[in-house]
Amino acid sequence: MDKHFHGQRVIITGASAGIGAELARQLASQGARVALAARRKEQLEQVAARCRHLGGSSLVVPTDVTDAAQCRALVEEVVAAWGGLDMLINNAGRSMHALFQEISDLDIFHRLMRVNYFGAVYCTHAALPHLLATRGRIVAVSSLAGKAGIPTRTGYSASKHALHGFLDALRTELTGTGVSVTLVCPGYVASGTRRYTVGAAREDSEATRKARAGAMSVQRCAGIILRASARRKREAVMTLPGKVGRLVRPFFPGLIDRIVRRKVGLGS
Repeated sequence: MDKHFHGQRVIITGASAGIGAELARQLASQGARVALAARRKEQLEQVAARCRHLGGSSLVVPTDVTDAAQCRALVEEVVAAWGGLDMLINNAGRSMHALFQEISDLDIFHRLMRVNYFGAVYCTHAALPHLLATRGRIVAVSSLAGKAGIPTRTGYSASKHALHGFLDALRTELTGTGVSVTLVCPGYVASGTRRYTVGAAREDSEATRKARAGAMSVQRCAGIILRASARRKREAVMTLPGKVGRLVRPFFPGLIDRIVRRKVGLGS
């Protein structure tokens, strides 16, 4: 069994379910110390119990990542308990499924930015002094929507583009410090949870159901994230279509747009 993260002190946001919970379990099985952050304390306690059973130490810190003060308190509690920090995994996130013209409440754009973008900014800012001291790792669970705009996910795509811009710039600032910044871009993942959505009819559309049918398992997704983190990779795009699209889009943007429209059930 890989023990790359044995003894490492790790914060995971969005750790109560899905990818975050699986990351915690896999890290715990390597003997890591995992601090679990999310709003739902009861679910965090369940994940923490499983982590302890797997051989890792766990710390439950209920946190709303949209609140900068709570993000600072999260980091302070972890550092006080364990004497430092080796890795921050920004995993908390929300999504959406609706055509822009169908949206009546534009506050969804604010909510998506507060969780997907500002949540990562707040946690990273609080954690950075401690990660500089340990030459640690910053990891962000993004999406293929952070690489290209996805129809029916305008607000989600915008928030993930912002996340990419922030962390790409930060990575450059941190050159020579020993702190690595890794962006991971999954496609559909069978996480067993639905993040916040608008447009429930589109969430249950035929195109969405087909995408879920071929979704990556949460175990495989978490494994890819941890391998990329261990190697301090700049970026990990997890799907073959995502990798091909990234290479082809600059030369044939219209073709990629048509393919993406079909994928989300909008025709050509």
